[in-house]
Amino acid sequence: MPTYKSHSNRTRYVRTTAYSHMENEVGAPGRMNASGGILKYGSVRSAAADLSVYPLGTTFRVKGQAYTYVVDDYGSALVGTNTIDIFKPSLSSMRHWGTRNTEITVIQWGSFARSARMLKGRTSYHHCRKMYHGCNHKLNSKVVSKDLKRNGAL
Repeated sequence: MPTYKSHSNRTRYVRTTAYSHMENEVGAPGRMNASGGILKYGSVRSAAADLSVYPLGTTFRVKGQAYTYVVDDYGSALVGTNTIDIFKPSLSSMRHWGTRNTEITVIQWGSFARSARMLKGRTSYHHCRKMYHGCNHKLNSKVVSKDLKRNGAL
């Protein structure tokens, strides 16, 4: 999978996996997402990602699907990978999705500032600390900041 250095390329090829609130993972309280809301599964659906790559609020479409996905969650296994985790409401639909290499189109970039604010109080966890520093690096980079402002983020 390619790694993208610029946010100007809205079409991306990523590895996608699926997750469900039915997995009963430690630290995952029911249908709550990392940002404190409820995981979505309708015309707009929840997704989890490395927030230093796809910040909170990033919306995208998966090629061949009618749904819009919004990044409102993260997972420790996603940090440092080119993987997006798609929310599914049941274990069977999660297993059916499996792992796929998919083409996505970013509709709107989310906010690295919002992601950093949320992660700041969670930096005692290694994966959160890594995402927090990644978000701050992008916010402090003049090239990235200019790219993000030009392409609809922050």
